[in-house]
Amino acid sequence: MASSCSQALRHHVCKNSRLFHINLQKSNRSFSLSAAAYQQSAVSASEEIVIPKKKTWSKEAVLQALASTVNRDPTASHYRFQDDPYLTPKTSGEFKLFSLSQESGRNAAKFFINKFPKYFQKDYAEPHIPCLMPETLEVQIEEVSEAALIERIQLRKVKAAVDLYDQLLQAGSQVSLDVTNQLLDLICFYGDRDPAQDVPDQRAEETEEVQEESQVRKGRPFRGSDLHKGVWKENNNAERIFALLSEPNSRSYSALIRGMVKYGAYAKAFSTYTDLLNNRLTADVHTFNALISAAPEVQEKYNEKWEQILDLLKQMAEQKVKPNLLTLNSVLKALRRCGALGKSQAFPVISEMKTLSIVPSLASYNHVLSIFYKAGAPVQGQSDVLQEVMNEVSGKSFTPQDPDDAQFFITAMRICLDTKDMEQAYRVHELLGVGENWRLLGDAFQQSIYYARFMSLLCMMESIDVVLKWYRDLIPSVYYPNSYVMRDLLQALDTDNRLDMIPQIWKDIKQFGHANRQKLVEEILSLMAREKQSQEVQESFALCALDVKKMYETGDRGKVTLSWSASSISDVISILLAAQRRREAWDMLKLFKTHNRVPSEELMNKFLTCIKESGDVNQAVELLRISAGFCLPEISKLIERVRQEFQLSEEQKSILSDLELQSHNSD
Repeated sequence: MASSCSQALRHHVCKNSRLFHINLQKSNRSFSLSAAAYQQSAVSASEEIVIPKKKTWSKEAVLQALASTVNRDPTASHYRFQDDPYLTPKTSGEFKLFSLSQESGRNAAKFFINKFPKYFQKDYAEPHIPCLMPETLEVQIEEVSEAALIERIQLRKVKAAVDLYDQLLQAGSQVSLDVTNQLLDLICFYGDRDPAQDVPDQRAEETEEVQEESQVRKGRPFRGSDLHKGVWKENNNAERIFALLSEPNSRSYSALIRGMVKYGAYAKAFSTYTDLLNNRLTADVHTFNALISAAPEVQEKYNEKWEQILDLLKQMAEQKVKPNLLTLNSVLKALRRCGALGKSQAFPVISEMKTLSIVPSLASYNHVLSIFYKAGAPVQGQSDVLQEVMNEVSGKSFTPQDPDDAQFFITAMRICLDTKDMEQAYRVHELLGVGENWRLLGDAFQQSIYYARFMSLLCMMESIDVVLKWYRDLIPSVYYPNSYVMRDLLQALDTDNRLDMIPQIWKDIKQFGHANRQKLVEEILSLMAREKQSQEVQESFALCALDVKKMYETGDRGKVTLSWSASSISDVISILLAAQRRREAWDMLKLFKTHNRVPSEELMNKFLTCIKESGDVNQAVELLRISAGFCLPEISKLIERVRQEFQLSEEQKSILSDLELQSHNSD
């Protein structure tokens, strides 16, 4: 039987092999015919096909392939802290502190390497890594020459370059126009001052710490550059050197105009542009981009601003200057300050971009969204614009082309939060994961704004199971929530009746450093004290309330930052009473007198009910004494209730009579 099976198998294989060879010959004949026809057409077109001998891969190809096989681990810390688990941050403050410390360490090491390069000439890297070797930051050419001037320009030494330029002129040397234009570029870019060292701005970070909570839900985030933005000084070195030029060319004017626009001298920039036209020169595209961005600053009315922009665009066409992406982005950005006129012109500008084969960047769409959705303004009747924009960008991978590209995601998520559009929010977040779009989310502060808005919208619109899924996925691996987001999460738990998770959320609140937020802590106590839960849940609530009590006593990191209010004390007592922890609740009553707070009648009745269940008459009488000490207006009702519900001795009845008389006298 085995031999017959093997023979049948061999027969089947041979038959299939013959069929395969026949089909292969047919395909070869057909391929040769088509190849001959293709060769004939190629020869007729006088074209030659060159097949490369090898494929050249990029140096990062293997790393990119490996990176594509893994996803982000939501349980792991940020990659920058994985080398030192001890420094893994647990709060947003620690994240900022550790990040700045790490960056400061790199900058300090870079400073010493560049300051003393002779001690760091040994190259241990195989292959050679240029960025790890010392940079040439010290001047090498000492004599007064044009080469020395070029060296100082390349080293970005503004004042030294200006001084050397003056020395060359005083010595009678002629500096070429090209080098002078390079010097003008340097002066105008840095505002006639030496560039600041590349170190983190501590003052900006401290200001962010103060403004973080308020800026999360407002418009433009605070930027460190706002503290150091210079102004264009009258008759500065750029203007002086420009005036010394016998025949300035278009590049000379361009450097001056762009510097004036960058540092706020908008009217002077347009005056310089007029001089350029009077000298029968043409501006380049970068000059027009700067002037378009400055147009809203020199006109007041919306139509005048738009007419100024149109006039510049017409002059571009007359001078045969082809606009680029930044040109039309500047137009869109200017339209943000043109009121209702901007809404009528935004989409025609986008259409014009496509007509000119200019692919819009994320900054283009960010400007469109900002035109139609003003922060804090009503959004009725404009929900379709966001959908149209997302239809354009969904599934596409973008690269940085404009500084405003980093504003798109936080703007889009703000609009989703304002319109309560969960579907578009998911599309925005999905776009963030396409390709390397995550690089366009901005710095750590902008990322916190984006994720805060996304989490707030989730807490508002989704069920608690979905919210918790995103909560575990994003926190704390990519985002450290602020106190507003934690309050939104508590409200989501309340909406879906999942208050049993409050003790777990309280642990996270402590970990994230928000245990000293008065309103947040009082919100937690209020939710736990509002309704009676199962005994198991009430016990977990009691443990949580006692942990909260420790925060009031010692504070975070040894500092007392929380102050007891009457409501917070009452809530803790109510939670303890619901968990049958009467002794701890009795101790909490003393805090009313310690902190000059007055308990409510409702709390005293609740406490009296708990005492009745245990039948402790002495404690009931003591509770009445405490109530009388606070001069509660309803003390007579409490006394009458004790008389009816408890078996009192003659001595206790006498005490109640004295308390009742005392309350009447106080009235």
